[in-house]
Amino acid sequence: MDRNAFAMLCELLKTRGELLDNGNVTIEEQIATFINILAHHTKNRSIQALLRLEDVLFIKPTPVPDDCTDSRWRWFKGCLGAIDGTYIEVTVPESDKPRYRTRKGHIATNVLGVCTCDLKFVYVLSGWEGSATDSRVLRDAVTRHNGLKVPFGNYYLAGAGYINGQGFLAPYRGNRYHLREWEDFDRAPMNQEEYFNMKHSQARNIIERCFGLLKKRWAILRSPSFYPIRFQGRMIIACALLHNFIRMYMDVDPEEYTPITLHELPIGEDVPNEFESIDVVEASDEWSRWRDDLAEEMFDSWMSRRI
Repeated sequence: MDRNAFAMLCELLKTRGELLDNGNVTIEEQIATFINILAHHTKNRSIQALLRLEDVLFIKPTPVPDDCTDSRWRWFKGCLGAIDGTYIEVTVPESDKPRYRTRKGHIATNVLGVCTCDLKFVYVLSGWEGSATDSRVLRDAVTRHNGLKVPFGNYYLAGAGYINGQGFLAPYRGNRYHLREWEDFDRAPMNQEEYFNMKHSQARNIIERCFGLLKKRWAILRSPSFYPIRFQGRMIIACALLHNFIRMYMDVDPEEYTPITLHELPIGEDVPNEFESIDVVEASDEWSRWRDDLAEEMFDSWMSRRI
């Protein structure tokens, strides 16, 4: 984080996060210590000020426009970004370990992440046990009062572990999906379902990149923490908020080394949710038919260019 970005963060935590200079340690010293904690995984007691900035630092997504020409996104008009879950190892009491044990035997929390097309987080839900399914975590997120809001008519690209239903466009199960599966086998898609899955994966890869940057940036997310589990969950959200802050205020993300577009931060301005949002996650025949129609259109367009 450069000096200008750090100065802006200090000002935000002071004015919006209500962080105070206690007379012995300046605000700048407190924040520098806290960021060092996240980056190098050492102990810290203060986090509440940063969490008060969720309304400011979590991004309000913009749908993919109808006139989009980006080859990765032009088929997904109205899409807001992508969602997925990731495991972050945690330390829990011995009695809780069975609930937090993943299918691979790790003790972890299942974290739901939602991001925009430019690698900024929209929403993060942490704290669920590692044994919880992705679909179960997503259902919790959309039913919370201050949870994930998806306007009717928009949607997120979701992984194969999620239900294909209104607001969440999942790939076809039983077909190749992950990008590495296409890269490892030099074979073109054979039908519309495979082609849809390939294009879906190319776009939805942004959430995997987002999680990758998050864990690369903050060492505290790469190994089990010694904090109580509730505090560990808050720390994950704090890391996501600072990830957004860095990408908002720095011309180049130092962990990615690629230019990013600066956005003016709406300091002191809360944007209300003035839309009717989806409050249930369930399979939909209508949604599946729409996916079939989209997949057919995508495949036919691709085949016509190959002739």
